[in-house]
Amino acid sequence: MVVRMDDGELLSVLNEAADAVTRTLASLDDWGLAGTRAGQYHSDLAADAAAVAVLRDAGLAVLSEESGISGEDVPGMGGRDGLTVVLDPVDGSTNASRGIPWFATSLCAVDGDGARAAVVLNQASGVRYQAVRGGGATRDGTNLVTSGTTRLGEAIIAFSGYPARYLGWSQYRGLGAAALDLCAVADGTLDGYAVVGGSALGAWDYLGGMLVCTEAGGTVGDASGRELVVLSHGERRTPVAGATAALHHALVEAVRDSVGGPGA
Repeated sequence: MVVRMDDGELLSVLNEAADAVTRTLASLDDWGLAGTRAGQYHSDLAADAAAVAVLRDAGLAVLSEESGISGEDVPGMGGRDGLTVVLDPVDGSTNASRGIPWFATSLCAVDGDGARAAVVLNQASGVRYQAVRGGGATRDGTNLVTSGTTRLGEAIIAFSGYPARYLGWSQYRGLGAAALDLCAVADGTLDGYAVVGGSALGAWDYLGGMLVCTEAGGTVGDASGRELVVLSHGERRTPVAGATAALHHALVEAVRDSVGGPGA
């Protein structure tokens, strides 16, 4: 009989995969473009191989930005306990290639009920975020709570892309790694995050940070109201996060208004 993997064991595997990436990047000589496909770096390929090996050894299916789906027993969902780990080996690989210390390995284990466990490891600083569905979120072992900001006019917002017009924020940042941006909302460094200006993200970009953020008390949703937990390599979404439900609502409304509303 196969014993079901509990949350602690699952987090342990996710951390092992993130740590394997750390070791691999430490020995990497070439951080430039790999020439394989547009925007793919040598760091992406090396990190992917390291993380996927750990996850597959644990019997988990994987949906990776770099190598697609592997190990599934059922299309889009499979592996041990019906778990699929959504993986971005190096989120912010352009930052990494330029020496900007804001890039991470993001892993989110998904089951039939949605996002179950996540690890986001800042590979530049070593700061580690973890979350379990219904169990809260931590940064280096310390429990996380968002800033509690409710008003867009008082909020510091990070963007992926750039909005067509001013949306009413207090200040904004463009940091370049969605997983870490969402974790920064979780720990109160930022108040909100939005994908704007025609940009869209794959599930690997946001699922790990999404679970960390929601477990810290934040609210995360797609700007057009679509389901964020998807297990298709071709699906793209526009996540918006707020430290509170009120801020999330205000930011979503501002994003929608800036493009003329849903479906415009």
